[in-house]
Amino acid sequence: MTGAETAARALAMVLAAEPRTAAELEGALGGEVAQALIELERAGLVEPDRAGAWRSGPAIVRHAQLAALAEIAAPVLARLAAESGETANLIVSRAGATVAIAQADGRHLLGATNWIGRPLPLHCSAAGKVLLAFGAATLADGPLERFASATIVDRDALQGDLDAVRERGYSTLADELEEGLSAVGAPVRDRGGAVVAAITLAGATLRLPAARLRLLGRLAVEQADTLSARLAELAA
Repeated sequence: MTGAETAARALAMVLAAEPRTAAELEGALGGEVAQALIELERAGLVEPDRAGAWRSGPAIVRHAQLAALAEIAAPVLARLAAESGETANLIVSRAGATVAIAQADGRHLLGATNWIGRPLPLHCSAAGKVLLAFGAATLADGPLERFASATIVDRDALQGDLDAVRERGYSTLADELEEGLSAVGAPVRDRGGAVVAAITLAGATLRLPAARLRLLGRLAVEQADTLSARLAELAA
């Protein structure tokens, strides 16, 4: 690890506590601070304030917000996984994809996967469809990649599917992201009603026929609404 990398890591830790001027940082950390500040600002990890001090940047703030959201969602996901028997996740939009930030495992071995931190495409994941349908994510231009036999790669067909998601309030998929995997997703909203995340349930297609998916969809909506209400309560 270079001196600049070491200083950058130390800077991020120091600024997480309180803003500091460059001179204060140099006094506390020694050399390489100037270059480290440049690199951290580029990454969104620090930013200057109006008083000329440096503080935690938007990337660190977002990380803290997501960590808090995951903590609040944990009991909701645990309840949903226990009631459904399937794996429950809290998923957000990130860089043109989706990523799980919290998970509660179901009771089945078949279909059990650790989804935390794993990026998934928007157009063929249960959370991605929710985020697209409710305007919390935007699909990039270009061809849609096929991941499995039922992946929707026609944009008009996908738009019709997203319209259905908005109408019924949850998404479904079967063998679209991966053969043998089915899932549902429901929107989580902030106090103002904007969709900020999705709760999903995923399991093996062989035990999740259409009727079962509809039931799980309603369960996911119920718990997503519970989480949304909790977020509104905390923001009040």
